[in-house]
Amino acid sequence: MIRLRNRQMNHELAPVPGGPPLRRDDYELKNTNPHLGGERLTSTYDLVEQTYHLYVRVVKAKELPLGVDPYVEVKLGNYRGRTNHFEKKTNPEWNQVFAFSKDRIQSSTLEVYVKDKEMFGRDDYIGRVVFDLNEIPTRVPPDSPLAAQWYRVEDLRGHGEIMLAVWMGTQADEAFPEAWHSDASFVHGEGVFNVRSKVYVSPKLWYLRVNIIEAQDVIPNDRMRVPEVSVKVEVGNQMLRTKITSSRTMNLVWNEDFMFVAAEPFEEHLVLTIEDRVHPSRDEVLGMLSLPLTIFEKRLDHRPVHSRWFNLERYGVGDMKFSSRVHVRACLEGGYHVLDESTLYISDQRPTAKQLWKQPCGILEVGILGAQGLLPMKMKDGRGSTDAYCVAKYGQKWVRTRTILDTLNPKWNEQYTWEVYDPCTVITLGVFDNCHLGAEKPGTERDSRIGKVRIRLSTLEAHRIYTHAYPLLVLHPSGVKKMGELQLAVRFTTLSLANMVYLYGHPLLPKMHYLNPLTVNQVDTLRYQAMNIVAARLGRAEPPLRKEVVEYMLDVDSHMWSMRRSKANFFRIMSLLSGLFSISKWFNNVREWKNPVTTVLVHILFLILLWYPELILPTICLYMFLIGLWNYRFRARHPPHMDPKLSWAEAVHPDELDEEFDTFPTSRPPDTVRMRYDRIRSIAGRIQTVVGDLATQGERFGSLLSWRDPRATSLFVVFSLCSAVVLYMTPFRVVALVTGLYMLRHPRFRSKLPSVPSNFFKRLPAKSDSLL
Repeated sequence: MIRLRNRQMNHELAPVPGGPPLRRDDYELKNTNPHLGGERLTSTYDLVEQTYHLYVRVVKAKELPLGVDPYVEVKLGNYRGRTNHFEKKTNPEWNQVFAFSKDRIQSSTLEVYVKDKEMFGRDDYIGRVVFDLNEIPTRVPPDSPLAAQWYRVEDLRGHGEIMLAVWMGTQADEAFPEAWHSDASFVHGEGVFNVRSKVYVSPKLWYLRVNIIEAQDVIPNDRMRVPEVSVKVEVGNQMLRTKITSSRTMNLVWNEDFMFVAAEPFEEHLVLTIEDRVHPSRDEVLGMLSLPLTIFEKRLDHRPVHSRWFNLERYGVGDMKFSSRVHVRACLEGGYHVLDESTLYISDQRPTAKQLWKQPCGILEVGILGAQGLLPMKMKDGRGSTDAYCVAKYGQKWVRTRTILDTLNPKWNEQYTWEVYDPCTVITLGVFDNCHLGAEKPGTERDSRIGKVRIRLSTLEAHRIYTHAYPLLVLHPSGVKKMGELQLAVRFTTLSLANMVYLYGHPLLPKMHYLNPLTVNQVDTLRYQAMNIVAARLGRAEPPLRKEVVEYMLDVDSHMWSMRRSKANFFRIMSLLSGLFSISKWFNNVREWKNPVTTVLVHILFLILLWYPELILPTICLYMFLIGLWNYRFRARHPPHMDPKLSWAEAVHPDELDEEFDTFPTSRPPDTVRMRYDRIRSIAGRIQTVVGDLATQGERFGSLLSWRDPRATSLFVVFSLCSAVVLYMTPFRVVALVTGLYMLRHPRFRSKLPSVPSNFFKRLPAKSDSLL
């Protein structure tokens, strides 16, 4: 019956045909052969293509003419970079670096001008310094930084000097991240900071456990009624409330636990407010307490924490100085890992307290080479354009590449490194279009998502460099769309084989998650709060990692209902069960003697294992060993990637996509909502029937000895007694032999009617009779 229901659901969830045909080749992982490391290999930049840049560091100037507002303009061919200007200053200091890509150099000389603010946009200047590019030295780390020198400016109406350092270097140079780049020459103002590469660190998150035990001497404002008192607990934007307690005495007891998320440095306070529900829509404050989080103990294990009494600030009427107090037990939990991402693709599993961290087991190195074939994300000067940058997140470390402007094939060639504490983790990389280049009004634009890639470290071979182009797939209301390809070079290096083997037998999360586990609702709520805190803190950095980027990387909407995801998960389950169905079908064919040779061989194997039962477990283990060796030839040669077929995104119905992109609460018309509700009711009805069938089978099994059916239980009890006597008197091999031969008997000795045990079991009662 259950298999019949599964087939019905399979038919219900079948894809709706329609839409243009999709090419599977566009969604596959592609091998690439980049020239990694360049001519001079370095230990830190050997996973990217080496690119050379001309660096100009403008440090300061001295003895400039009086009454000018000086700034420096660096000119190389058609590229011009400018520093900020200073008001009426003769000895300004800029300390700014300019980087010009060697591939775009169109001149043999570098010119550095000292200008006045009034000369902006004109060819006039105070003085200049000219460099021949053929005489500029080359520097590659780990060489020491090039010392800046004083240069006397030429053609000066007066006198003065400027301190400069000019050299040719690679993207491994320390000045590269903070430099002004020639490919962003038209970006000015606040947009300059938004195109730079940057490394971010997530704030250190703690779980705050608060136990509201009791309160004493709580005096209501209206003593003629029984107060309905509760405690509102707030930490920042997080708010929870105890149950309402009614008592004519002034002493109230709750003894309720609450969990919050707090981030270092602890800026928020724990605010307790005791309120009296005087009306369903109005509460009166009876007392308030604000406590800094720094006063609470940091607990590393599950040992008890001492409770404390705190006096409340009195609210109400009259001149009474009677003080109320509240009994609280609170601590900062350092033994948990604060989840800010889904456990399905978690990137860090360490507890909050650094004292509990283990030694790293490996090093992850990722070279973000570039992207190919990106789709235009916005219009610029009447044509499509994309200003792309890449964000990678693993553990507490976030990295952001520089923004490559106005190109559909950006080349970043930036390499980053992470320490790995557990191989069963996932690194996430996302590509975005920068919509904050200075021309837009603040807060009016959101960086558009181009695509995302996840790589599970446990699927990587150690010490091997993987160079692939990953498809960037995004689900739109019109369907799945390939936005381009992200080219990466990835290497996972293990430090200790023994430590790696130990980790595979170690719990996935810190031990506090198992000794004092959180409920499912707590995990979901706390994860949402943690994501908000991380997004807020990273949004305050410079340049900011914006909220829409953080939410996309952390999959903030992964818990929302989606018909497409439901189909994908259903067919994942069916794919797992297909193996069992195949084994059952094969065994039925053996029983039906469809292939006499196979049936005879099964009989022989059965007799051998029956005669030598000690060979059963070794045979199973040897069989799995041989299967593993055989499958080694067909092992995956590349990491897994986003699969639109597995995600059930290739033939999804447009209405299902519209439902997935709907807001919460819904913003669609009532007729559309009613239709979707009826559809969900239809599917839920089939699921309800399957669950009911499973419950019925279990209840029938339990009713064997419950005497709910006296005749059936009597028959089963007598049968059990007779079976016990027969099995005690008969050797086990004889019983197994008779049972096996009976099950494998020829079809001519088998009836087409159901067996006696099946008939007996289906007659047993279940609780379905008592359902309304």
